[in-house]
Amino acid sequence: MSLHIGAPCTPTVTVGETVSLGQVIGDSKAPISAPIHASVSGKVVAVEPRLHPNGSKVMSVVIENDGLDTLHESVVPHDKEDLTDPEVLTGIIRRAGIVGMGGATFPTAFKISSGLNKVDTVIINAAECEPYITSDHRTMLEHPDELLEGIRILTKVFGLSVAHVGIEKNKPDAIDLLSKKCGDDIKIVPLPTRYPQGAEKQLIQSITGRQVPPGGLPADVGCVVFNVFTAYSVYRAVYEGMPVIERVVTVAGDSVNTPSNFICRIGTPLEYVFEAAGGFKAAPRKVLMGGPMMGVAQFDLSAPVIKATNAILAFSGKEDKSVKNPTCIRCGKCSEVCPMCLVPMYMYMYERKSDLVSLERLHVTDCIECGACTYVCPGRLHLTQSFRTAKEKLRAEKAKKQAAAEKAEKEVQKV
Repeated sequence: MSLHIGAPCTPTVTVGETVSLGQVIGDSKAPISAPIHASVSGKVVAVEPRLHPNGSKVMSVVIENDGLDTLHESVVPHDKEDLTDPEVLTGIIRRAGIVGMGGATFPTAFKISSGLNKVDTVIINAAECEPYITSDHRTMLEHPDELLEGIRILTKVFGLSVAHVGIEKNKPDAIDLLSKKCGDDIKIVPLPTRYPQGAEKQLIQSITGRQVPPGGLPADVGCVVFNVFTAYSVYRAVYEGMPVIERVVTVAGDSVNTPSNFICRIGTPLEYVFEAAGGFKAAPRKVLMGGPMMGVAQFDLSAPVIKATNAILAFSGKEDKSVKNPTCIRCGKCSEVCPMCLVPMYMYMYERKSDLVSLERLHVTDCIECGACTYVCPGRLHLTQSFRTAKEKLRAEKAKKQAAAEKAEKEVQKV
């Protein structure tokens, strides 16, 4: 019930109930949330906490697949009249449970609502710059017409006439195909092949020349960015009535027998996806959900595919470059490669000391966790992980101060 940034959903079904494909099985009234739908038809056998890819246990609905894919009555194409009203389109997107499918999982309907009357540029992120991942690339090649229509819907919602699609030049087939099929309302922008080209702020600067300020959002510079599969999902929601029940997942790494891209239903255990790729030809030393730079390590393959899963990678010990005693040698390479112009070596030092004041002063929250600093570090410091920890410490401190302030206010009211 937690497949997005924001409030988790509450189950709307009970054990023993029969559900249909596309039926809502979880929802929330919170503004930053997105409903969750059954990705198969069958019987609900459990409503209980289950393992999430982030390592925690979250409330989940377990469905025994009957293999019939019986569609729910709500899965029907929308009337043509709905396609002209931005407010109605936003409602369709919200009810379909669409989120940022590039990994951020921010609810798309809320992103649209918060950007209305602020945005003059719609950007589609088709850079897909992390090594190994090709799920968006395959989506562009297999579903170009649907993708372009989804982009047009998103452009229409903002009352704009043109959208920009940023694609790295190492995907010439996708650039050529979309360029032939799109009209003047969609501009294909070939981009240099470099990492992290697909990071939101870097993509905005590459396409528009605008820089999102520290702590700012794309809307602050008049931009909104959507992932390729998000746009494709918008098409399916509007023209087919199909909510988010599946996504394309890249399965790769030197431990995988047959690297492939699969269309996976949300909730499919990772072990089944690896089995579809022929299993392992060598015992994996590490399994990642996501790319090798920003992916999250998995310790249990019973964890499911979620809306943010664009790839699962399995690597043998040959790819492991860690050392027993990571040591900073003050070479400064981490600062040279940081796309956000931060100073990772000092951020790392202050995180180790839990110096939260200095971490804020160095803008650690602006770190996009791209992993470039960790990759180039000759001392093999766990830089990116330390910055994730630093952000958690800052969030915990903020929550602690807020709780103390609320308690103090209640004490004053008593007096």
